[in-house]
Amino acid sequence: MTKIRYSLSLLAAVGVLLPAPGVAQSGESQLRIIVIGAHPDDPEKVGGTMAKFVEMGHKVRLVSLTNGNAGHFEMGGGPLAQRRYKETQCAGGVIGAEYVVLDNDDGKLMPTLENREEVIRQIREFQADIVISPRPNDYHPDHRNTALLVRDAAYMVTVPNIVASVPHLMKNPIFMYMADRFTEPSPFVPDIVVAIDDVIEKKIDMYHCHESQMYEWLPYNQGVLDAVPSDTSRRRDWLANVRGFRTSQPGQTYREMLIQLYGQQQGSQVRQAEAFQVSEYGAQPSLEELKRLFPFFN
Repeated sequence: MTKIRYSLSLLAAVGVLLPAPGVAQSGESQLRIIVIGAHPDDPEKVGGTMAKFVEMGHKVRLVSLTNGNAGHFEMGGGPLAQRRYKETQCAGGVIGAEYVVLDNDDGKLMPTLENREEVIRQIREFQADIVISPRPNDYHPDHRNTALLVRDAAYMVTVPNIVASVPHLMKNPIFMYMADRFTEPSPFVPDIVVAIDDVIEKKIDMYHCHESQMYEWLPYNQGVLDAVPSDTSRRRDWLANVRGFRTSQPGQTYREMLIQLYGQQQGSQVRQAEAFQVSEYGAQPSLEELKRLFPFFN
């Protein structure tokens, strides 16, 4: 099947030097972070951290491996895919990130050679320093297969004779997992945690862009459609509460590591945070290297 790649622009490849914390970056000092999810609205799970990267002048590409054409109860196919594409562009625009949507059917993503080569192509074209994806443990087959595709692309992005039409990377990026609640065969173990209290409203706005999911499909699927407010402003507040963006639970979950990274005073006050685990299949950074790649710590 021929893939159609939608994007606002294809960014020029640049070399990368690790930046000093707190300094806006440009040219060769920019970090390049690619977040690969299964569906439109999946990369938003780490939208707070991506917003912080963009604010500092780094480049972020969000990728959905499917077009989301099955995620609804009243519409589907092409019309739903088009609607969800527009939602991704709204969400990417909130933080100033490129958002790419591939034309694979929702619910039917498979870890094929063709799809693996497309993932390799995405990572190479973007010249990624950090690649973020779900873990292979997940309830949804598209999420699991996204994780497998990204895992299988690791290392292969450095092999010249694989996807030879796109120049190979000279070194393997750092591959990282988003946090999840699944424990079999192993639980998520964070290697770095980012406080996002200062950008939580942007993350909420990103999810607010996905009206077909946040206010229609997911409430329907969870049996709470009648609870969704009709007023737009009330909807946003409802969404923030339902998804836990008004609580301190994420901060409590990762409190010990937040204090280690931010210090006692700041780390003990964090309410909202996003955590990442280093995959065994990419480069293996030390904690100090991770702190340089995630330049948000004093």
